Amino acid sequence: MDNKIISTLNEIKSLITGKSSNRWLDIKEVSNHTSVSDSTIRRAVQRGELKASHSTGKLLFKISNIERWLNG
Repeated sequence: MDNKIISTLNEIKSLITGKSSNRWLDIKEVSNHTSVSDSTIRRAVQRGELKASHSTGKLLFKISNIERWLNG
C-alpha cells in the first residue's frame, strides 16, 4: 500500500514539475541517467528489482520505474 501511495505522489510531483515519467529509455540512456553500469541494470532486471519492457527486442525502461528502483 505504501508503494502505491509513493508512486501516486511521484506521479503528481512529476506532473507539477513538468517531468514526463512515461518516457521510455534504453539501457544506455538509463546508464547515463543513473551513473550505474549496464551490467548492474541487467542484473536488477533479472532479479525482478527493476521493471523493463522486452517487447521490442531490446530493454526499455520507464523513468518512473527507474526512479522507484533507485529510491528503494
